[in-house]
Amino acid sequence: MTGNLLLRGLFAGLLAGMLAFGFATVFGEPQVDRAIAFEESTGHEHSHGDASAAPEEEEVFSRQTQAGIGLFTGVMVYSLSMGGLFALVFAYAMGRLGAFGLGPRGLAALLAMLALVAVFVVPGLKYPANPPAVGDPATIGQRTRLFFLLMLVSVAAMVLAINAARALLPRLGGWNATLLAGLLYGAVMVAAAVAFPTFNEVPEHFPASLLWQFRVASLGIQVVLWAALGLAFGWLAERYLLGAPKVRRGARLRG
Repeated sequence: MTGNLLLRGLFAGLLAGMLAFGFATVFGEPQVDRAIAFEESTGHEHSHGDASAAPEEEEVFSRQTQAGIGLFTGVMVYSLSMGGLFALVFAYAMGRLGAFGLGPRGLAALLAMLALVAVFVVPGLKYPANPPAVGDPATIGQRTRLFFLLMLVSVAAMVLAINAARALLPRLGGWNATLLAGLLYGAVMVAAAVAFPTFNEVPEHFPASLLWQFRVASLGIQVVLWAALGLAFGWLAERYLLGAPKVRRGARLRG
């Protein structure tokens, strides 16, 4: 069964990736172009055609390639990977979240929402996405490592909160168990955010509206990807599971 769900996860990831790529092209790339134009106008461009840069620092791929096949490849690799992982997490959670009374679609939607929060939204509050010209190139490696480390902490805290909600559900009911689990997750992430270092590298004259629009577009890409992944996978998983006689009989027995 896991193999069949994995294939459906990859297909849902493929669909979600195409939608996310379309959103990124329409709403994200114009903000990148504006940021590059600002970078070039200040004479601090790093990899977009600085005439004073050394030959080895010249861009390997043109801006057109980066915004086209480069963006498409990056988004698709990410979305397919997330689709496969999503299917595995769904298969694992399917037999452990029955106490919440969720069907395949409901479980997929819940997991997609939690994944969006844990993987992007909360870590992004500490280390938000930055357009070109924002951020010191000397710290990009450190910032990237810290973002992924905080993301791992966020995912672990989310798993802890879900297990806490399951344990508290019989005694406190759904509302109170969910509220306490959310407070637990929030407390862990606030402590992590305080412990992790902070970077303030936005240039003094960088347009605030452009920075805001870029970050909104980055959030929009993730929302489109995870919403499409959760909805598409939920529909595919439900059709598969309802078509499996053993699953139908098991569902009747549990009911």
